[in-house]
Amino acid sequence: MTQPELDKVLPRRTDIYAGGTWQAPIAGSYVDTLNPATGKVLASVAEASAQDADAVVKRAQKGFLEWRDVVPLERARILKEVATLLRLHGDELAMIDAANCGNPYTEMLGDAAIAAAQMDFFAGLVTEMKGDTIPMGPDRVNMTTREPLGVVARILAFNHPFMFCGGKMAAPLAAGNAVIIKPPVQAPLSALRLAELVDGLFPEGVFSVLPGGTEAGAALAEHPDVAKVTLIGSVAAGQAVMRSASDTLKPVLLELGGKNALIAYPDSDPNKIADAIVAGMNFGWCGQSCGSTSRAFLHDDLHDAVVSQLPAKIARYQPGIPTDPATTMGALVSQTHFNRVMEFIESAKSEGAHAVTGGHAVTDGALADGCFIAPTIFADVTPQMRIAREEIFGPVLAVRRWSDETEMLEEVNGLDVGLTCAIWSRDLAKAHRAANRVEAGFVWINEVGKHFLGAPFGGVKQSGIGREEGIGELLSFTHEKNIHINLSGQ
Repeated sequence: MTQPELDKVLPRRTDIYAGGTWQAPIAGSYVDTLNPATGKVLASVAEASAQDADAVVKRAQKGFLEWRDVVPLERARILKEVATLLRLHGDELAMIDAANCGNPYTEMLGDAAIAAAQMDFFAGLVTEMKGDTIPMGPDRVNMTTREPLGVVARILAFNHPFMFCGGKMAAPLAAGNAVIIKPPVQAPLSALRLAELVDGLFPEGVFSVLPGGTEAGAALAEHPDVAKVTLIGSVAAGQAVMRSASDTLKPVLLELGGKNALIAYPDSDPNKIADAIVAGMNFGWCGQSCGSTSRAFLHDDLHDAVVSQLPAKIARYQPGIPTDPATTMGALVSQTHFNRVMEFIESAKSEGAHAVTGGHAVTDGALADGCFIAPTIFADVTPQMRIAREEIFGPVLAVRRWSDETEMLEEVNGLDVGLTCAIWSRDLAKAHRAANRVEAGFVWINEVGKHFLGAPFGGVKQSGIGREEGIGELLSFTHEKNIHINLSGQ
């Protein structure tokens, strides 16, 4: 595959896409979106207001009334056509995301493939939105059916812009809903390019892209004609969306932050644990992943043997220009986020943690104007330190030493978030007992970091509400209706 040229694949239109047409924002507001690796402007993108959101919702309602009556297998056929487009243009979409969000081009190729797979997956489930029959005797029929909700708003995060856009539109569309995508304000370009690619495939209004900031997101969440709102983002953003949605009692689906643990028992192989620590942190995209296992709990018996291997294991991740196919680690998404992560690093040093590797910005040569931080691992971390308690969403991992299992599990569960956890042990009975005790929505045993299409993903506590990536996600975009028929009523 030939690497595409960035200036040839950027979207031609950067307005609001709604009702099958491109429209300028009512107030005429546009904001620059940047390349975080260079600081240069990539495009000027529409900044939607609450008034724009209202207009888009109205067009989406009209689209829904048509789309809900499309035969399910015909909806599936159209979604599979979209999946084909995603694969055909995956290299272009990966290049756009690499430039706009800072993740490496080679990683973003995988994101495009995942989005296409999710589209195919949910297209294949359209006939599984089944109801039940309830016995009521010979003269009555009682049954349930599933119907789409209406207009669904999906507010997306910046770490996987296109994967979230292309993948998260699939389930609500398969269920017969209209979808409004609000792409991340830091990286909106791949969603706009997708709108160009799928233009004409859906009835007008079925698929919309509303670029904008918090005003646009809040307007969608509180809009009385939006039937459901979903968010991938921080805990604070999830709380704000839930408050906005509460006045209309609309359901929410929230996939929020985590401070996830990797637990290594003393019978584990230190070499495999070192590999898992590095893999679980997702250093390729600078640790900007809510599922990253950013707390490593290492038993006393293997702590030193594991930590001594980490600098060599992490060496393959070197910050570089994200659009270069040779780059293994990209840039943080913005200067604001870069500054926040550097504050965490400085706090760790001031609180007494020891930097095993990294702990500094990278400003050499072509990286001088970008948001680059070396992959960083701290040891001698105590539970009171900020890096042990707060989600950093950057390439910073905290190593904890443990000896008492009960105390360790109490610390693992001691935070108000619980998204993922990875448990490593040769004793599967012990590992399974630990999996039952950790407060997390998704647990790996002798594995880390991977998602499996069809397996429900989501968190507990303040890491979110609801599950995605399985049939439960599809059904969550429907409501159940009961129909009772009295056969002798006439």
